[in-house]
This record gives sequence, structure tokens and C-alpha cells, in this order.
Amino acid sequence: MGKLSGLVKWVRRSVKIVIIVIIALALGYWLGSAMREQSPSVGSAPLASKPAPPKKQYWTCSMHPQINLPKPGKCPICGMTLIPVAKKSSGKGKMSMKMNMRRLTVSNDAKSLMDIETTLVQRKFVTANIRMTGTITYDETRLDDITAWMPGRLDRLYVDYTGVPVIKGDHMVYIYSPELLSAQEEFLQSLKSVKNLKKGSITGDIVRSTLKASREKLRLLGLSAEQISDIEKSGKAFDHTTINAPISGIVIHKNAQEGMYVNTGTRIYTVADLSKLWMILDAYESDLMWIRYGQKVNFVTVAYPGETFSGRIAFIDPILDPVTRTVKVRVNVDNAQRKLKPGMFVKARVRAKVAADGMIMAPSLAGKWICPMHPSVIKDSPGKCDICGMPLVRTESLGYRSVDASTAKKPLVIPVSAALVTGTRAVVYVSVPGMKKPTYEGRVVVLGPRAGDYYIVKSGLAEGDLVVTNGNFKIDSALQIQAKPSMMYPEGGTKKMGGMHHGG
Repeated sequence: MGKLSGLVKWVRRSVKIVIIVIIALALGYWLGSAMREQSPSVGSAPLASKPAPPKKQYWTCSMHPQINLPKPGKCPICGMTLIPVAKKSSGKGKMSMKMNMRRLTVSNDAKSLMDIETTLVQRKFVTANIRMTGTITYDETRLDDITAWMPGRLDRLYVDYTGVPVIKGDHMVYIYSPELLSAQEEFLQSLKSVKNLKKGSITGDIVRSTLKASREKLRLLGLSAEQISDIEKSGKAFDHTTINAPISGIVIHKNAQEGMYVNTGTRIYTVADLSKLWMILDAYESDLMWIRYGQKVNFVTVAYPGETFSGRIAFIDPILDPVTRTVKVRVNVDNAQRKLKPGMFVKARVRAKVAADGMIMAPSLAGKWICPMHPSVIKDSPGKCDICGMPLVRTESLGYRSVDASTAKKPLVIPVSAALVTGTRAVVYVSVPGMKKPTYEGRVVVLGPRAGDYYIVKSGLAEGDLVVTNGNFKIDSALQIQAKPSMMYPEGGTKKMGGMHHGG
């Protein structure tokens, strides 16, 4: 029995060894077949293929690559000897292969799990909301200086401090001037000479001319017609005169003190009319295409929350600030209620509706005539500005669409979420029609500016295409896993990192 039991154990071990060897041989045969299917063996014959067509040659200039000539010679631009270059094939097969490589086909269940949503590419008007910040400041055209029209001594300043409101004609300065006194004496002497002039006197014209010149001299020294009339009636010269306010407004600068001696032209006060103000905004260079002269701007201030003010763009600085990368935009603002004050911080917004050709749609300005200096002057027909007298110009010359929105060409747009934008290009995924299973294809598109929640499409898509607006990142990730062209790797394949290959 002992010998029989040992024999049975030996047979069992032998059977196990035979089974293991058979499994190992089968596994090796299967692995070898797989390797042979992937790549030909060393001794196998190469696959038959059609010979590649001979590449055509052309000659170009190393300094001017736009020169392509069928035979050697000299560059017609710089005279250098042309160099031969092999002409590239059309590449249609490669392009077709690459387009197929950009495609991803998924099942309906996978589509649901990836939460893929699509939207039609369409033509429609979109509105850009341009937001800017800035400050309120004085209207430079409504600033006026009160200066000394003659040398003298300031014996009285009626406005003692800045911030005082004044009305046009209010007395501001009481000044003593020896030059003014002598000019008055000269005027009174001329008056006497005219009164004592005898009829038919030869010197009559000379005396009258002297009176006229002396009267004009008093006017040039700053005296009003009423003050000159008072001198003429009283027959006396005044050693002091009063300087009145030339405009109504607020005294924003006081540059003199009582008792000071001043020269002709010395600035005593500066008065600002605050019924009209300027708003200076900072516009980023990426927003400049939406901004036009004459556009309406709405803005809010911290001082009056919930209240919206408005104005019109009157000037766009032609020079970009190289530090902030912004352009100054000036807006004319009406301040009849005196709520706005210089120095206030504001937040402004411009709404611009754009047509396919980049023109701005503004129904209130379509077909109108506007003053190039005063955007508030808008008329239905040509003419001159009521403020400055300049000829009005058509609003089309300033970038506005003259026709009605119903007849203007609409731009081709896609939602912002449809575009995968890198630093150098933009990729969208489009649903391929006529496929049994959901299939999506990546396309490189050229995008125009962003208008709100939409991008304007320059090329790469057509109206009616279905673009993926949700789940496009998942599609792109799936293509990367399969080593196909994607947003990050436009050529597809594997990427070398640290001397190793990391494939999908």
C-alpha cells in the first residue's frame, strides 16, 4: 500500500507539471501572435505599397520666402541666388485622417453620463456690456480765471475763500491802479476837448479820434460800458475800480490776498461752472471696438445708490496708456441739479449692439447728423452746430449703422461655453449629422470679440451647425486619453515628459 500511495502522488505531481507547461506554451503562443499582428517580424517581407509620387521642386529666396519660381535664378527683389525647395504634397489625405482622428463616437448611455448638450449656431444681434470706472471732473470749457487787467493793489477781495458760489456780474475785487487813473484822466480831457471844439475846426477829426481811442483804452483795462458811462456823467476819475465775475459758478481757486500788488494778467480767482461736468473713464483696449463717439453712457455713484445718471461720449483718447493698457474716454454730463461733484468715483456701462460688419446699431443715431465737438447736438438733416457753428457730420462716419436693425446683416454667434480657448487658438466640438451613434468632431475656429454671453464667429462654423455647449471638456479629455488631436495637443499622440512617454 505504501508503494501504491507514493506512485499516486508522483502521477499527480507529473500531471500538474504537464498542465503548467501546456498553459505556459499556450500563453507564449498567444503573446507571440499578438506581437506579430502589431509589427512585422525581423525576417518578414515589407508590405507592398504604392511608390510615393515624386515631389516637385521650386526655387525660393532665403530672404523673401514669398518668391516661388519653377526654375533656378536670381531673386527679383534682392538679387540673391534662389535655393531649391521640395514642393509639399497637397496633404488632403492627411487632413482627412486628422479630421477622422478628431472625432469621438460614444453610446447613448455614455452621452447621458457625460451630460452633453448642443446648441445651434445662429445669426442674431448680440449686445456687449462694456463696464468702465472713472471719476467726475470739471468741464474745462466752463472754467474762467479772474485776472488783473492792469497793474495795481488789491485793496479788497469780496470772496474770502474757495467754494463760494457766485453769479455772473457779482463784484469780486476792488483794485487801486495808477495806470487806470491816468487813463481816466486822459478820457475826461478828451471829452472836454470835444465839447470845446468849434464848428468847422480843422482838428475836429483828430480830437474825436483821440476820444474814441481813450474810451477803448478804458474798455481794454477791464471797465464795463456802464462804468465808462458813470465816469463820463460824473466828470471825475476814480482811483479804484471793481472787477466783476465773468461767469456764474463756484470759486475753486483763490490765488491772491488783500494788499497784494499785482501785474497785468495776474490770476486772482478761478471760477468753475458746475452745471456741466466731464466724466473721465478708463476703457480697456479689448473693449475699444464697442466704443463710439456720441454713445450714451449710464453710470452710478456711491453718493446716490439706486439712481442712474447718463451722458454722451465726447472724446476718445487716441493714445493708449502703456502702463494700465487703457484709453481715456471723456463723457459730457448734465448737472443741472448740482448732485454730481468733481472728484466723485463712478461706475459706468455702455451697451453696444453690433452688426455683422462690426458697425454699431444705435436706432437713436441711425441716419442722423451730429456735431464732432458737441455730441449733444444731433439733427435729422445737415447743418451747423448750435454751440460752435461747426458743420454736422453723418453718424455713419463715426461707426454707426444707418439702416434699420431688421435689414442689417446679423453676425454668426455661438455661446461662450461652446469655445475651448487657449492662448493661441479656439476649439469647438460639433455634432456630426447622419451618424448611428452620437459622434462629435473638433474644429479650430476663428473667434471675433465677445459680446455678453456670445462669441462672434469669423470662420470655422456655418449657420445650423450643432456645437457642444456642455460636456465639451469631457469630449476633449476622452480624445486625449485616446491620443487623438485635442485642445491641448493639436497633433495628438503621446507627449514626452522627463524622458518617458505618457500615452492615453
